[in-house]
Amino acid sequence: MGLDIRTIMVMLAMLTLMLAGLLELAGLHAGNVRGIRQWAIANLCVGVGLGLAYFFSAPTPGYEWAVVIGSTLIAVGIGLQFNGIQKFKEVRTDWRISALIVVAVFCLNLWYAVLAPDVGARSIANSVLYAIGYASCARALFIPIVPPLRTAYWFTAFSFSMLATVLLARAVGIWLSSPGSFAGLYTQLPVNSLLFFIASMVQLFITFGFVLMLNYRLVADMQTLASHDVLTGAFNRRSLEEEASLQWARHLRNRNAMAIMLIDIDHFKAINDQYGHQTGDEVLRRMVNIAQKTARAGDYFARFGGDEFCILLPTTTEAEALILAERLRETYEAVIMEFVGRTLKCTITIGVADSAHVGADFSSLVAAADQALYRAKQDGRNRVVSYSTLKQA
Repeated sequence: MGLDIRTIMVMLAMLTLMLAGLLELAGLHAGNVRGIRQWAIANLCVGVGLGLAYFFSAPTPGYEWAVVIGSTLIAVGIGLQFNGIQKFKEVRTDWRISALIVVAVFCLNLWYAVLAPDVGARSIANSVLYAIGYASCARALFIPIVPPLRTAYWFTAFSFSMLATVLLARAVGIWLSSPGSFAGLYTQLPVNSLLFFIASMVQLFITFGFVLMLNYRLVADMQTLASHDVLTGAFNRRSLEEEASLQWARHLRNRNAMAIMLIDIDHFKAINDQYGHQTGDEVLRRMVNIAQKTARAGDYFARFGGDEFCILLPTTTEAEALILAERLRETYEAVIMEFVGRTLKCTITIGVADSAHVGADFSSLVAAADQALYRAKQDGRNRVVSYSTLKQA
């Protein structure tokens, strides 16, 4: 094909170094997304490793040690890519696979390049070990995940699989070549040149895939920030109103009951004044944690504003909502919180309303539940009051 391996090697080394810089720049604007730094350093290691292979070729003095260091750096780069994927997925980082590949590459290259030189065996061993590393990366990304992240994950995983396949094909090609025909990295065997060219292209696809993963993650994080309360992690009022609109449309079709709870933390201002705002923030977070565990699947819990929270309960009557509200009130009252050696017990007051008494319009439900909440506060707090009882009174 007329492909010069040295030219391809320079191109691949420059490509990986530029991609390292690209990822490092991306990491500066990626917030709390993990794994980017590992990928940037990984590309740097691969680029330097390939550069050593280019500048130190037989019989250049120090060639043997350049091979050992360069091959090991490439293995380190593959290991960092694998662990970068784990960090990106926010799962426990397991360095054993990476460490085993790096140690194996170092030992085999030390043996076949310095102690008992055998260029064919060394190249086959490197190709197989690198292929195992890239296959591990592919396996870590071929996982069930929601779109559009799935597209980015699987595209990158497929690229890793291609690179692993190319390296295994190179190992097989060297093994099947005529004795003495393979004399080193730059041997102009047709299969050697072609596979190096394919590998350089796939390396570009891999980094593009990771950038695509990063882009989708940042978009997802922005959507989360737009729909969630920053302090507590609960849905915010805007997302609650959007969900209420969807539930209103379902109610018009199915005429199912719908209920709402407004929840207020009792004497929250006094807690902030006496214990400090950090304690107040923790009280809010504890409230959210307990409410989310108490709510059922399909219920929609959100921070409504300040120390007030709201639970939208589709297909729920007022009587059913009262049972759930009382359970939540009792659970929260039973919690003893400790802050810097001081204990604190808090209570909540809840107002309940449903569509049978005020209709399923969200603003009407909120207004009715707010009236019930106001009456509960007047009656002494730490209690649940329904809107229907106000009408009876």
